[in-house]
Amino acid sequence: MKNYKGEILKLKKEKNAAILAHYYVRDEIQELADYVGDSYYLSKIGLKLDAEIIVFCGVSFMAECAKILSPHKKVLLPNTNAKCFMVEMASKEDLLKMKKKYKNAKVVSYVNSSTEVKALSDACCTSSNAYNVIKNIDGDEIIFVPDKHLGSHIQEKFPDKNLILWDGFCSVHNNIEAEDILNYKEKFDSKIIVLVHPECKKEVRNLADFVGSTGQIIDYVGKCYSKEFLVVTEDGILYELKNRYPDKIFHSLNTICDPMKSITLEDLHNSLLLEKNEITLEESLRESASKSLLKMLELAVK
Repeated sequence: MKNYKGEILKLKKEKNAAILAHYYVRDEIQELADYVGDSYYLSKIGLKLDAEIIVFCGVSFMAECAKILSPHKKVLLPNTNAKCFMVEMASKEDLLKMKKKYKNAKVVSYVNSSTEVKALSDACCTSSNAYNVIKNIDGDEIIFVPDKHLGSHIQEKFPDKNLILWDGFCSVHNNIEAEDILNYKEKFDSKIIVLVHPECKKEVRNLADFVGSTGQIIDYVGKCYSKEFLVVTEDGILYELKNRYPDKIFHSLNTICDPMKSITLEDLHNSLLLEKNEITLEESLRESASKSLLKMLELAVK
């Protein structure tokens, strides 16, 4: 069997490349990555890197975000089948119609959206900074696209603002049912702490002890008194949780995102070796999209 790990480390050094990985990719990819995190963390890291090449182990919109913010770097996506289904749920044409209907509304797009949608947005957000973006954006009527579940979660925090929710969702988190959690708690331990991603439906979020992004869930575990958790999001997060908190016990609902898991060590090796699957964006589109991402970074820290 080919020693992909050794060759990847060698190529990375030779080519002055950095490997960025989302918490949902395979364990062996996270192990080799220079930086592992959620979408918000990785978007900030990409801006600071001195590397000439960024190999983004995540879904395609994440690699596009890296290119939008770092246009002079070569950004590679190891497997072009790594696509987020939610992105397909919001088109440029449909958003233009919505903007025409709600002429005075601001547009905040979840990063799980196309570059074309970002280019039409006033600001972007991630699940970890959506609260601050909505709190700080100058406007009380906001088209929130495309995740209706994250949007409804944030709407609950701001009753004086009107979030116009798009009918989009993460197919992975949307498939999780409240009954799954109730059955698990009954079978194992009713006192288990339940951690839920905000892309889940409201009835699932209502059963949570904590609702947050992947990064926020990981941080919460470190501050929590409990030793046992049910983690209600994609199972890739368990790699970081178990490494960071070896004295704690983690359960899951066996939730898998196939596009995230499609990236293999062989894909990563070949992408680096051949510098293939480079992300390219038309410059005027990239520049328009960059404004909403930079606005996100500004609003997130206010």
